Amino acid sequence: MSGTLYVVATPIGHLGDLSQRCISTLKQVQVVAAEDTRRTGVLLAHIGHDGCELVSLHDHNEDTASRRLMSSLQAGNSVALVSDAGTPLINDPGFRLLQLAWQSSIKVVPIPGPSAVITALSVCPLPSQPFRYVGFLAAKSVARRQQLQSWLQHSEAIVFFESPHRIRQTLEQLVEITSRQIFLAREMTKQYETLMQGSAAQLLLQLSDPPKGEFVGIIECGEETTQHFQHGQVMRILLQELSPAKAARLGAQICGVNKKELYELALSMSSQAPKK
Repeated sequence: MSGTLYVVATPIGHLGDLSQRCISTLKQVQVVAAEDTRRTGVLLAHIGHDGCELVSLHDHNEDTASRRLMSSLQAGNSVALVSDAGTPLINDPGFRLLQLAWQSSIKVVPIPGPSAVITALSVCPLPSQPFRYVGFLAAKSVARRQQLQSWLQHSEAIVFFESPHRIRQTLEQLVEITSRQIFLAREMTKQYETLMQGSAAQLLLQLSDPPKGEFVGIIECGEETTQHFQHGQVMRILLQELSPAKAARLGAQICGVNKKELYELALSMSSQAPKK
């Protein structure tokens, strides 16, 4: 018989959040697949378990490690998949192993527990239902701005991760592109847990220098702005080269809307006065 693949949530910081089911599962499996074996080794030592094989599974060896782990599962060994912290596969490696297990009819069992996303949402005082989880924002400034502008077209709250060395730049960009309120959670369940809310400008003033620890950010729900945003983007580009009248005529063909509507938008965006 094949073994079982357990997808095991572990604490995001405080070891007191270890569930009994998590402990008993980790103690019964023959193999633990970990994103960082050193960090998971500390966790296993904490629960007094050193009798299993610890296998490294990360972004750079996922294909090779997944095939090796599948061989172990098919040989009858049970495997626990864990991440550095929290619930696996929420922005963590391991998806290839999960796919292979399903394709091979290996039994998959979730062991629920802590999640940074859900923990932050549970204490967020801003409107955040429904929400769109987007993981880590792009590292490069231009790509990150494009991501944020695209997501902010929609009404869902935006839940994202950000690193300490980019959080300030991200908030500076948000100052320029949205007036929505933002909630930041840092070092949750740890000694220096910090929760803060406000506009992007207000949050910049609250940040320590330099900021420490990874952040979960939640941008509150807003109004649906997709169509207006797209029209505005088109007109903004056309107005760099054309008069409001010509921009409106061409924009109407591109957007498939009434020319008068875009002419009024062009006038509001342009410093040119209407010609009489």
